[in-house]
Amino acid sequence: MSDVLIERRGAVQWITINRPERRNALNEQVVKAIDAGIAQAVEDRECRAIVLTGAGEQAFCAGADLQKNVQGGAFDVDFSRPRHYIVDLFKRIQECTLPIVARVNGHAMAGGFGILCACDMAIAADDIRVGTPESKIGVTPMMILPFMLRVLPPRKLQELCVTGEQFSAADGLEMGLFNYVVPRAELDAKLDWLLKRITDKSPTAVRLGKQAFNATRDMGLREALEYSQAMVPVMSSTSDAREGKLSFQEKRPAKWSGK
Repeated sequence: MSDVLIERRGAVQWITINRPERRNALNEQVVKAIDAGIAQAVEDRECRAIVLTGAGEQAFCAGADLQKNVQGGAFDVDFSRPRHYIVDLFKRIQECTLPIVARVNGHAMAGGFGILCACDMAIAADDIRVGTPESKIGVTPMMILPFMLRVLPPRKLQELCVTGEQFSAADGLEMGLFNYVVPRAELDAKLDWLLKRITDKSPTAVRLGKQAFNATRDMGLREALEYSQAMVPVMSSTSDAREGKLSFQEKRPAKWSGK
């Protein structure tokens, strides 16, 4: 059985870390398979969204696999390679033009917490816990830090990184980590509800919109305003934009072409 399962469910690509016996921990093989699954979805014009989750109910992802003698561990460094494979995955997530929704079915720790923060949206079961326990093993979060800083309040994040303490899904919701937190029995129903609200929209608008969102977030105000102004005619020239305007005028559902 593969350590990462890739499955198309309608217009949604599901990527499932399939190592429940290792709490869905990450190694190089797993990270590269997630990367490949995202790349595959982006190239598929019929795909509208990606769900990232873990197998079982115990863990979404426990972070790096710390088992003795594990191959491709997160702390292995190959100085002949310009970038670590986890950084490659984060760049893939950042550049992905499809919404990535984290289905947090279990605990998300360390690198798993970082992947959760890197996703665009997240829905969690109310009994899960999250945290950055790296300080307990003599290190501190590094490669996941840029994404955690984008999602969590800096003072709270500093506390979490220093103490290594876990926090609840309810705490995560209050801090803005999750879009929704629901009872475990309602997790998939809430996920389906969110996915339907994503997949019935213009694919072109969603892809261009995510690209613009990520780009402007990294800019200063003046640069962001110039970029946003330049993007207006690009958006307006798409087939979906023309169809959206026409369907509104004709009071009918839009027929998106994704172009």
